Amino acid sequence: MLPQQFVVPVVVMDGPSWRGTPLTRRSVLVGLGAVGAFLALDLGVVAYTSRAGTLTRQTFLDGFRKVFGNHPGFRKNHAKGVSVVGHFMSNGNATALSRAAVFEPGETPVAGRFSLAGGNPTVADTPGAARGLGLAIGFPGAAQWRTAMLNLPVFVDNSPQGFYDRLLASKPVADGKPDPKVMADFLSRHPETAAATALVKKSPPTPGFADSTFSGLHKFYLVNHAGVRTPMRWSFVPQQTALPPKSDDPNALFDALILQLKKAPLQWNLRLTIGRDGDPTDPTLPWPADRQVIDAGVLTLTEAQTDAAGNARDINFDPLVLPDGIEPSDDPLLSARSAVYAGSYRARTIEPKSAPAVRVVP
Repeated sequence: MLPQQFVVPVVVMDGPSWRGTPLTRRSVLVGLGAVGAFLALDLGVVAYTSRAGTLTRQTFLDGFRKVFGNHPGFRKNHAKGVSVVGHFMSNGNATALSRAAVFEPGETPVAGRFSLAGGNPTVADTPGAARGLGLAIGFPGAAQWRTAMLNLPVFVDNSPQGFYDRLLASKPVADGKPDPKVMADFLSRHPETAAATALVKKSPPTPGFADSTFSGLHKFYLVNHAGVRTPMRWSFVPQQTALPPKSDDPNALFDALILQLKKAPLQWNLRLTIGRDGDPTDPTLPWPADRQVIDAGVLTLTEAQTDAAGNARDINFDPLVLPDGIEPSDDPLLSARSAVYAGSYRARTIEPKSAPAVRVVP
């Protein structure tokens, strides 16, 4: 029986590991080609403890409900979204660094989902809201690469505790914005978030989803056939501009994306940034600008779909579902995100469903 609690680390992890990194659920997912079986096991099977204390998966889920309210049937974060399908065409440029099948020359199917950060599925689109893109490259096969990306240059937290503290500090008050005193107190205790936020402000958001760069932000490792591990981060860089959103439309960003996809496919180049020894694991810190960048292929999205059973609505974009040839770093946020995503998935699968705010009209 799968455990009910999944404890994530606050500072130092003790528990199952592999080459110094936490075990991933990929080990229990290998060989599962059927979507139903894949999703049924995607619930978390490893528990971690911390010498400094614990944060449980349920703690995070309760925190999202406290901040955004209870919305049964929706993701607890990135609740508002739209599903997409397409493919990734690899050019083979990354095969010397990784044995992952996704980097072999050729086409791989993709299921994905664009979203806005936050747990309110009916929130009005705003230009400054953090935008997400989750991809399941190779879905529904056994050698999937699942990603959960943001349109930010860096992540704004570097620990599960920091993420949780920021979540609570961001709770809206009477004017719909966080209490400035509460947020100022949080930032005084988390200078890493204050510094990362300053970097984010230097990269203002683009007009829409279609011209946003989406990045994985965390450090991973490419592993080749000889077992050589190479640190990397990645981004999907757009090839097109975006249709301007309508100012009076509460779903302006999504509706512009849907309309643009009806006219033509949208494309992004996958850029792998190759790290060096000493490049930080901390996702709030950028890597030096002179790092080698490899263009590994092109993502093409061809169709938007209303979130529904059978498409990306039911995919858990767990960043630790990785193919052979890509390995995680020891960034504690990876384990935390994996655990919370699993809990969110498990909760929404047994909750009643409501119609999503974003609808794709044929």
